[in-house]
Amino acid sequence: MEFSLKELNNVLGHIKNLGEGEKDYLNFKNISIDSRTLLKNDLFIAIKGKNHDGHSFLPDVLKKGVKAVIIKKGMQKLLPCDFPCWVVNDTLDAFQKLTLLKRKKLNIPVVAITGSVGKTTTKEMIGQVLKKLGRIKLSYSNFNNEIGVGLTILATDIEDKVLVLEMGMRGLGQIENLSKYSEPDIAVITNIGTAHIGLLGSKKNITYAKCEITKFLNPHGVVIIPANDAFLEETLKKYWKGRVIKVELLNIKNQKGSFKKDDNLRGVFNPSNKTILIEGNTFEISFDGFHNSSNFLFAYAVAKELGMDFPRFNKFDFASLEGRNKILKSVKTTIYDESYNASPESVKACIENLLEKPRNHFFIFGSMQELGKESEKYHKEIFDLVNHSDIEKCLFICDEKDEKFYSNYLKDKKKFFVLNDIKDVPKEINKSTKRGDSILIKGSRYWQLEKIIELIN
Repeated sequence: MEFSLKELNNVLGHIKNLGEGEKDYLNFKNISIDSRTLLKNDLFIAIKGKNHDGHSFLPDVLKKGVKAVIIKKGMQKLLPCDFPCWVVNDTLDAFQKLTLLKRKKLNIPVVAITGSVGKTTTKEMIGQVLKKLGRIKLSYSNFNNEIGVGLTILATDIEDKVLVLEMGMRGLGQIENLSKYSEPDIAVITNIGTAHIGLLGSKKNITYAKCEITKFLNPHGVVIIPANDAFLEETLKKYWKGRVIKVELLNIKNQKGSFKKDDNLRGVFNPSNKTILIEGNTFEISFDGFHNSSNFLFAYAVAKELGMDFPRFNKFDFASLEGRNKILKSVKTTIYDESYNASPESVKACIENLLEKPRNHFFIFGSMQELGKESEKYHKEIFDLVNHSDIEKCLFICDEKDEKFYSNYLKDKKKFFVLNDIKDVPKEINKSTKRGDSILIKGSRYWQLEKIIELIN
């Protein structure tokens, strides 16, 4: 899918230094921000990131034989005086405008996913479920910011049948911006939790931020949200006047009698055989836990919206991503690797899942970050949950400055052991566990807990 000179001039303004005879051949295969993977028929745009400035790599770019580049105003001195270029005030803004141009050229449904917990897992589930429609383009890993979302859109081509984007945020206005240059057809909000509450100040602000995903949603599209979140529903009405699908997962163990009549899309989870009953069809998924079955319900809703039909019985084996839903067998224990990140909601869900496993339960818990003034409150909630469970021992890892407070709170709770360095964890856990025991590893990305897994017996 090429970008023509006319299209680019319409978006960026007129190109500079272009000779008369060159206009006919100046089309570009792709937009690139990486000089290492750049091809000569690509259009390079120099973006200044956290660690590197793309303008520094212009000499390497020119050696690749490219036809033109996009640079920031004032950087013309880095190019030969007659080299074709677009000069813009902000190259990131230009990148996003080109992303929107590509999105408009794509004649496929775009699904956008946000939420405090479960975005990446839900995205991967949606991709797997939708494979019956053909090739599905997903955000790579957690490419969920203004660069990652843009790169995913630019990498989509005519063979892809659906584009599924993950959208993260670290402040108000960021998801609105992602929505602006992706123009989704289906928006999924997995939940409203407390991740990033230290940055946004309140759950109310988090709700506002997540609802921004609808700002540039196709007016004939749909928003899929969890049922029974009254504040989310009321907030969403301020942003979105179109269709809303509310999904709700019930646990068969807690289900008594019939449920109320409404328009919610419901599933019933049976933990004894890891199946989910949805609209008369049975689904067996490879991921454990109520929270993962709840994520699957969003994938089902998206598939149904795109016209997919399911047989009476369905089985899905989902690939585990690093630090998520990963079950590892060591010499003597089973390790449940959820080390990628942590929020109060995700930690509680993983603990519930751990407690369903056989034998003795152990928990390696790296403190949760970005909770701001609410940090002590949410850590206490986790400590109390652990203390009243049958978890044998919890190794809690925190910074030295926090150790005094946490140690005081935990001093009468014998199952806790406080550490400041992940290097000390393997020795402690290895001497406490026996063959057949189960270990949950969960903590904020800050701790990089995946580094200790291979040291646990």
